[in-house]
Amino acid sequence: MFGSLANMQPRQLAAQILQFALVLSTAFMLWKGLSVVTDSGSPIVVVLSGSMEPAFQRGDLLFLWNRRQETQVGEVVVYNVRDKDIPIVHRVIRRFGGGSKPLQLLTKGDNNAADDTELYARGQTFLDRKKDVVGSVAGYVPYVGYVTILLSEYPWLKTAMLVFMALTVVLQRE
Repeated sequence: MFGSLANMQPRQLAAQILQFALVLSTAFMLWKGLSVVTDSGSPIVVVLSGSMEPAFQRGDLLFLWNRRQETQVGEVVVYNVRDKDIPIVHRVIRRFGGGSKPLQLLTKGDNNAADDTELYARGQTFLDRKKDVVGSVAGYVPYVGYVTILLSEYPWLKTAMLVFMALTVVLQRE
């Protein structure tokens, strides 16, 4: 395997490395493009827990839309707790304000007994629609995001996958 790498001409090796960089930059540009279109910093998220069962299972891939700011009761939203970077997928059970007043939301997981006030930041009793909500769920694909869960639970798997992808691109012959 590494013998073929050593036999490559410098120009051919540089072309393969640039091709790998092109693949990575294309993925990044697609992500940023989706972010602009959906008006969400994270247009695709993975369900990490069973708190929304039976509506969404652990590992479901969710597509978000954040262009509509008038969130309704019953809508499923993804929000970040202030000062933490973990997206939480829960349903809106109450709303306050709207129109000229800032829209505030109270959420709860379908599979949870209580609302989310314990999950919110200290001193926060409601979510601010503009500041806290990443987006509303517009669609989903079941279990596709389970790969992401595996990669985060087993860090060595992430490294192995990246090494495999890099070697595949570099050793590929045209």
